[in-house]
Amino acid sequence: MTARRDEIAIIGAGLAGCLAACFLARRGYPVALYERRPDPRTGTAERGRSINLALSERGLDALRRIGLAEQVMADALPMRGRMIHPVQGEPQFQSYSASGDRAINSISRGALNNALLDAAAALPGVRVVFDHRLVGLDPSDGALTFETPQGTVDAKASVVLGADGAGSVVRGQLLASGLLRENVDFLDYGYKELTIPPLGGDFALEEDALHIWPRGTSMMIALPNPDRSFTCTLFWPNEGAGSFAALDNPLAIERHFTEHYPDVVPLAPTLVDDYQHNPVGVLGTVRCTPWQVNGTVGLLGDAAHAIVPFYGQGANCAFEDVVELDHCLDECADDWAAALPLFQRRRQENAEAIAQMALTNFVEMRDKVASPVFQLRRRVEHALERALPDRYVSQYEMVSFSTTPYAEVRRRVRRQHRVLGVVAGGAALLLVGAVGAALGRGRRG
Repeated sequence: MTARRDEIAIIGAGLAGCLAACFLARRGYPVALYERRPDPRTGTAERGRSINLALSERGLDALRRIGLAEQVMADALPMRGRMIHPVQGEPQFQSYSASGDRAINSISRGALNNALLDAAAALPGVRVVFDHRLVGLDPSDGALTFETPQGTVDAKASVVLGADGAGSVVRGQLLASGLLRENVDFLDYGYKELTIPPLGGDFALEEDALHIWPRGTSMMIALPNPDRSFTCTLFWPNEGAGSFAALDNPLAIERHFTEHYPDVVPLAPTLVDDYQHNPVGVLGTVRCTPWQVNGTVGLLGDAAHAIVPFYGQGANCAFEDVVELDHCLDECADDWAAALPLFQRRRQENAEAIAQMALTNFVEMRDKVASPVFQLRRRVEHALERALPDRYVSQYEMVSFSTTPYAEVRRRVRRQHRVLGVVAGGAALLLVGAVGAALGRGRRG
């Protein structure tokens, strides 16, 4: 068992790392929170890297447990559904919930990170150390080596938690030591951010929706910000026609947006500049095993199981990791050698389930949401939810508005889809019968 006086090192002062520091400090652990970057609260955000978060019930549940939900939600903007923008015609709104009153919440990643960082730093026993880049880790004894502006720094911890994102150095150190296996599956797509500023001091688009421009093999989305701007994100192929590589001059950029996103062009005066200067980010899924070594080194959040962002669950899933780790420490009486393997057993199936759902949702968002067949299916689902409350719940509602384990969501959805197939089949038979009867009357007439 780890004594309460032994320091826990968390590598990465991002969302998962800061939340984990808060939970562990509540348990009485001294925590060292190491971050390779300078203090983000005093610097300037990296251009084009803000990707807004869609904070939903799983993330809010974690924040409530440390008394931070109310503060965070003060700056959040609720989005009740998707606003679908066709190339021509008026946008169409699709509610996320059958009742129409449930919402996911748009929030700045940077603002949320700063709130969590403030909360962690204010707790007794937590020390936050910036400009410390991990370059060495010995899993056998928790020895750490960092590069800093002042030179090399050595440290030691009883337990080391890697919360340092999809490109985790902690995971890389374990991989280099032959202590885990990993698979990183990159999409042939990237992302780039644009901005729609306020228009006449107000939102240029409806502020209570997540806006989507589905274009078959690509798409753009836009989330509202408290300053009444929108952060837009292009999800495009990296190569080929209509890709990031294909648009390499202002004229080509303007022509492409005028053709494919005509309603955006007049609303985004910095479109060409944003496009030319904001970086293209990579998208991929990280899988690895094991998530821990010897009960002394463990991985959390994206470091263990990064997913693509198309279900808005990356941060929510990472926050749920922290809650589950806290439960495991309770059940194992703070014996990390027992708690970390238990944590992996509890979470790995769920992490894989949301990874698969996120990949599937990419196809839905960029293509299917504009389909009349998809829209009809959603209306049928909402009707069933209203007719059979608590017995039929859509996948989106369970993922976004509950803490039902992701793996259980997939199992329940499969059962429900069998029911939906029966309902649809019965409706089709009734329709065929009605048409046949009508045709018979016509012949008799």
